Amino acid sequence: MNQPIQQSSELLYFTDTGAGEPLVLLHGFMGSSAYWDEVVPELSKQYRCIVPDLRGHGRSPAPEGSYRIEQMAEDVIRLLDHLNLGRVTVLGHSMGGYVALVLAEQYADHLKAWGLVHSTGYEDSPEAREKRLQTVSKINSEGVAAFVDGFIEGLFAPDSVASLPQAVQKAREIGYHTPPQGACGAAMAIRERPDRRSVIASSSLPVLLIAGENDHLVPAERLFTAEGEQITTAVIPGAGHMSMLEAPQELIAVIKQFIQ
Repeated sequence: MNQPIQQSSELLYFTDTGAGEPLVLLHGFMGSSAYWDEVVPELSKQYRCIVPDLRGHGRSPAPEGSYRIEQMAEDVIRLLDHLNLGRVTVLGHSMGGYVALVLAEQYADHLKAWGLVHSTGYEDSPEAREKRLQTVSKINSEGVAAFVDGFIEGLFAPDSVASLPQAVQKAREIGYHTPPQGACGAAMAIRERPDRRSVIASSSLPVLLIAGENDHLVPAERLFTAEGEQITTAVIPGAGHMSMLEAPQELIAVIKQFIQ
């Protein structure tokens, strides 16, 4: 197995594993590069896997104040420039998908292909926007651990919660290590993002859209919002919002087929 090289650029902590065509994997809210631990060992046999901790998460800096998804995308571009990489394939999970959408919209010349994993081009609904404020309030009043304990299980399919307790606990532990100001800043970034469904529909690059069969946060109809020769869609059977931990082999197969 290729051993990951753990590094920090000017802005982001990241792992750099394997050799070959570069594949950048972006994690979701309250996650880190460790969300991808189950898929990188296999993917890195064929590809160079670059997996950052996004702004406010994991070991990357967590400035105070609200963030913007555009800032998080700029961080990724600066990382790619730091590594002197040309065009890459970027796949973003959930919040990481919102970052991937900005990359496709504003930095398409850096991309060879891109995709969303359990993510959406829709903006937050009014109810979801209110929920982001409640997230910030809960973290500020009760702490990160209290929020994570009420949040993580909902990311998994109900069957996965029962059958994959270690995966759920791994996600919980990753969440516990999110700096509170990072979690709050990212929640506000998610809240303020615009609708970017048009980016999916108009992209001239190959696009991969991956849904979980039992993802109640982002059901397939909120992800599969466009059709075209450049768009590949896949549904991971039995998975909720966390196929990288619930069904890593199925996710790996979909990613490999798309890149090949």
